[in-house]
Amino acid sequence: MDVNKVLYISQEITPYLAPDPLSTFGRMLPQGIQESGTEVRTFMPRYGCINERRNQLHEVIRLSGMNIIIDDTDHPLIIKVATLQPSRMQVYFIDNDDYFLRHAAEGLETETLFDENDERSIFFVRGVLETVKKLRWVPSIIHCTGWISALAPIYLKKIYNDDPSFADARVVFSLFDHPFEGTLDPRMVEKLLPEGFTAEDLHSLTGGPVDYIALNKIAIDYADAVAISSPGIPDELIEYARASGKPLLEYPGDTDYAPAYKAFYESL
Repeated sequence: MDVNKVLYISQEITPYLAPDPLSTFGRMLPQGIQESGTEVRTFMPRYGCINERRNQLHEVIRLSGMNIIIDDTDHPLIIKVATLQPSRMQVYFIDNDDYFLRHAAEGLETETLFDENDERSIFFVRGVLETVKKLRWVPSIIHCTGWISALAPIYLKKIYNDDPSFADARVVFSLFDHPFEGTLDPRMVEKLLPEGFTAEDLHSLTGGPVDYIALNKIAIDYADAVAISSPGIPDELIEYARASGKPLLEYPGDTDYAPAYKAFYESL
């Protein structure tokens, strides 16, 4: 396919967070794809530990102001943006006072306020998709990385499937060895049903704990393609991805991988 615009929905991006394999991937892959001549947009959560002044984040008023309802509660959506130098790659931040702290925290909210992670994931994914609609920007590829983005494929295929911004996009989900401990709120499915999903749509999140494995499985269920983006992926997830019959990018290594992903996008 013709790949002219790629949307990245990322859990972490350096230098806004400390370098590690996930945040480095969130920075280097979009930058490499942009350098190949493709237009990109990247999104991540606005964690409380991000220094907004040092990183020159500013609110985009025309994109902010929408309320996202989760479990019968309104949560205002705030959009901020910064530009990475010298690549001039724009990074959009999904923000909200309920889910992301106002001041620097000891660790990420996803680690310190774990009980809210189910709603944090729902809010982040919906916030990204609503913002892209407002931007009137139509991606050909949507690449999701990190468990917090795992609901994006099902939203795109079941809720936003007829939206002109996303109807023709191919969705890629990256398997990444960056798990969380424990399980999410067992009411997560109950909170998702009012969004317009059926119980059958959410079958990968039922019948057991909503854990790292379950979130990755539901992402595989609804993605158009899967990429193995780090070593150490649990065999259960590798086997699940292979059994899906969907295009699968084998692990391309941890350096100079942008050409492999660009070729994979073009093959879809």
